[in-house]
Amino acid sequence: MDDKLMLMIPGPTPVPETALLALAKHPIGHRTSEFSNLIGEMTQNLKWLHQTQSDVMMLTTSGTGAVEAGIINFLSLGDRILVGCNGKFGERWAEVGDAYGLNVERITAEWGQPLDTQQFAEKLTQDTEKQIKAVVVTHSETSTGVLNDLETISRLVKEHGEALMIVDAVTSLGAVNLPMDAWGLDVVASGSQKGYMIPPGLGFVAVSPKAWEAYKTAKLPRYYLDLGKYRKSAAKNTTPFTPPVNLMVALHATLGMMQAEGLESIFSRHQRLMNATRAAIKGLNMPLFAPDTNASPAITSVAPQGIEADPIRNLMKKRFDIALAGGQDHLKNKIFRIGHLGFVSDRDVLSAIASLEVVLQELGYEGFTPGSGVAAATRVFAQS
Repeated sequence: MDDKLMLMIPGPTPVPETALLALAKHPIGHRTSEFSNLIGEMTQNLKWLHQTQSDVMMLTTSGTGAVEAGIINFLSLGDRILVGCNGKFGERWAEVGDAYGLNVERITAEWGQPLDTQQFAEKLTQDTEKQIKAVVVTHSETSTGVLNDLETISRLVKEHGEALMIVDAVTSLGAVNLPMDAWGLDVVASGSQKGYMIPPGLGFVAVSPKAWEAYKTAKLPRYYLDLGKYRKSAAKNTTPFTPPVNLMVALHATLGMMQAEGLESIFSRHQRLMNATRAAIKGLNMPLFAPDTNASPAITSVAPQGIEADPIRNLMKKRFDIALAGGQDHLKNKIFRIGHLGFVSDRDVLSAIASLEVVLQELGYEGFTPGSGVAAATRVFAQS
């Protein structure tokens, strides 16, 4: 049946009808007072979402562009930085640092495992000459479903005194509690196609006063991603370059939806979806790729045994028009990933798990009792 595609991937995520209708409106001029008023409202709502009094800027770019901007605006050639690498995206930020001639030190963990905060503690404590200028960490590692202990790492960075805390919050913002000011985060980058509940195309970078001080002496090349330009424009409720007008109109709509739901309700909903999904996978006797202690409320990664991951994904798409994400790099065909962030409800998870049970039976997987996954998820929903 046409037009029944169900996205259960970590991005792009489902888009609510309110945002779809906003996208369908006739574009308005981006230099008009009407659009300027819209930017002013969104700026305040973005500060609310980030739990900050600092600047939050909107860029026409992907999440990768937002994180790159969050790195290059505050550093200079040869600066020493620590980058947490325990998945595809942590490694990407190390590669960005390499590309710009930074002195990158990787703190690594096996994919599927959280970063070891003690390794950060040792590096930062040993740096008595304060040569480390930044620490870059992916909060929710999209490639594995691991949630890193950002609060502890940020506390260690604050104790260091000199380094900036730069965060990839692409799949955590809007799904996980991320109090920028309370945790002392300096740069927080995210993308529109995740918790914001709109299509790809907008990136967001929140910047602390400490980071703006570093900006004054940073010498890495930048132009389109020069956050100083965006800051000056945002102060006048405008943009330095042509923005995706209708995406921003849609963002205005979804930020309103998020405020109506409330931060605590948003976070508890994502926690409930994660708990139900993980319970269901355990009920199907399939191994989870990330440990319970560091599981991301945005996405659940599954490492099936005795059956390959891609045939499961392919049949889910063909049979039920449900999209699941695959593994990346060395994890291709080894894991599949179930996204449950943004505009996702209890019903969506139950539909996906029920469909998964049918697919597993059709593929000859005999490691579970039919109905056990749905029953496990139902118990979680009934108790929460």
